[in-house]
Amino acid sequence: MNAPAPRRVCLQLGFGQGQAFRQAWQDWQQNPERAARLDFIAITPHPHALATPWPPMTRNLHRLAFDHGRVHLLLAVGQPLDLLPELRAQVDEFLIDDFDGSADPQRSATRLAKGLARLAAPLARLRAPAALHPALASVGFEAQGAGPHFVFRPRFVPRRRGSASPPSRERHALIVGAGLAGCATAYALAEQGWRSTLIDRAEAPAMQGSGNPAGLFHGTVHPQDGAHARFNRAAALLAQRTVQQALASGTVRGSVQGLLRLDTRGLDVRSLRDELSALRLPASYVQVLDAPQSSERCGLPLQHPTLFYPGGGWVQPAALARWFLQQAGAAATFHGGLSVQSLRAVDGGWQLLDAAGRVIAEAPTVVLANAFDALRLLKATHWPVQAVRGQISSCAAAQLRLPRLPVAGAGYLLPDIDGRAVFGATTQPGDADPTVRETDHVFNLQRLSQLCAQPLPAPALLQGRVGWRCVAADRLPLVGAVPNEAGATGERLDEVARRPGLFLFSALGSRGIAWAELGAQVL
Repeated sequence: MNAPAPRRVCLQLGFGQGQAFRQAWQDWQQNPERAARLDFIAITPHPHALATPWPPMTRNLHRLAFDHGRVHLLLAVGQPLDLLPELRAQVDEFLIDDFDGSADPQRSATRLAKGLARLAAPLARLRAPAALHPALASVGFEAQGAGPHFVFRPRFVPRRRGSASPPSRERHALIVGAGLAGCATAYALAEQGWRSTLIDRAEAPAMQGSGNPAGLFHGTVHPQDGAHARFNRAAALLAQRTVQQALASGTVRGSVQGLLRLDTRGLDVRSLRDELSALRLPASYVQVLDAPQSSERCGLPLQHPTLFYPGGGWVQPAALARWFLQQAGAAATFHGGLSVQSLRAVDGGWQLLDAAGRVIAEAPTVVLANAFDALRLLKATHWPVQAVRGQISSCAAAQLRLPRLPVAGAGYLLPDIDGRAVFGATTQPGDADPTVRETDHVFNLQRLSQLCAQPLPAPALLQGRVGWRCVAADRLPLVGAVPNEAGATGERLDEVARRPGLFLFSALGSRGIAWAELGAQVL
C-alpha cells in the first residue's frame, strides 16, 4: 500500500462565504487515503469572515490553522494577477470561481493561465468558466469532456525555480539554539510531521537573547508598503494569534491589548490618517490617535500622536519559547549544557562536534538557530550581519508612572511586569562588553524622558540586563537553506545552489517575538 501524500494543496480564485473551503475540508476528512494535511489557498479582493477568529484583512497572506494544525487556510487579499506571481506552491486542484478580466479579456486570461500552470502539480485538476478554456488549453490544461473540468498534462514541464535541498527521507532535524527561533522551529517542524533535537549551551531553553523579562511585538507602517513592511505585518498578525493562544494556556504572561508607537516625524494627525487610508490598512490593524487620545489610552501624558496597533502588546520571551516546545510535544527533545564547536558534513547528513572533536549528535538535517554564532559555524563571518549589544533598565514599579499599554518610540516603556518597571534599550554594534553600565542607564533614562514627561529615578537605583541582537544589514531575518557560495557569483538568489540538509534561522534583531513563528513556518 502506498504511503499517503504529505499534503494536498487546493487554490481557489474567489472565496465568498468559504463554501469551497468547507467542502474541501469535508472531502479531505472523509477520504480514507487522504494526505497528511490539507492546504487551501484562496485569492480574493473581498473576503468574508468565517465563524472563527479572523485576522484584520490587510493586503498580504493570512494563515489560519484548523483540525489540530492538519488543515490550513491561506487567504491572500488582492487581485489574482498581482498575487499569483508571488506564490510558491505545487497545487493539486484549482477552483476558478471569481476572476474579472473584463478590462483586457484576452491578455488577462493568458496571464492567468500561465500563472496557474506555473503552480500546477502533475495531473492537477482544474475547474474554470468557459471564457478561460482556450487560454488554459494553450498552457497545458487538457479538457475533460465538454464541461468546466481540466487536468494538467503539459507537453513539457517548465523548470521550477527555488528548489533548495532535496527532501530528507528521515524527518529528523538537529536544531542548534533553543531561543525563540529554535523553539519556534521545533514547533513548526512538528506540525509538518518532523521530530527535532534542540542543542543549546545553556542548561534551559531561552537563556540568552530571549531571556529578557518581557518584549514587545507590533506591526509596521511604511508609505511604500514594500517587502519589509508586508513581512512585518504578516508576522505581527500571526504573533498576535500565537501570543493569545500562549496566554490562554496559563503558562505565559503578557498582553495583546494593544501598543502605542509615537510618531515623531512632525506630521499632523490628518496626514497620518491619509497615509493609512492610501495603504488601505484597516483600523483593526492600525489606527492614528492624536496626543490627547494617546494619553487617555495609556494613562500617561504623551506629547505626540501615535500609531495604535490593537493587536500589539508584550510577552515574556522565555515563557513563549517554552510554550513553543510544549506545542511540539514528544516530537521535540531538548539537550542543554552542550556547546557546538563545529559542523561536519558526512554521507547523508551532518554531525555536530564539541571542542574536542567528539560527535554531539548526527542527523540528515541541521537548523542553525543560534543567532550570530551560526555565522561562526558556517565560516560566514563576511556576511553583512553583526552582533548588536543592548542593555535594558529596570526598577521597582513604584519609582515610575507606568502605562496601561506598552509605549514605544526611540525607546520603550512597558506596563508593570511583576512589580518592575522595564524600559530601554541601547543599541551598540560591535560592543562585546557584558557589564551592566551606568552610562547606558543614563541613555535609557534620556530616551524615557522623550517618551513621556515624568520624574525619573536616579541611575544608581536601576538594575539592567545585557544581551546581543543578531542584525542583518537589510534588517530582515535570514531564513532558509544555506547557500553554497562556491561559484555562486552573479546568480539569482533563488537559483543559487544550497548545501543539502543545512538550514539557517537567524538575524531576528529586535523583532524576535514578532518574527519567530512566521520565520519558522517559512523555513
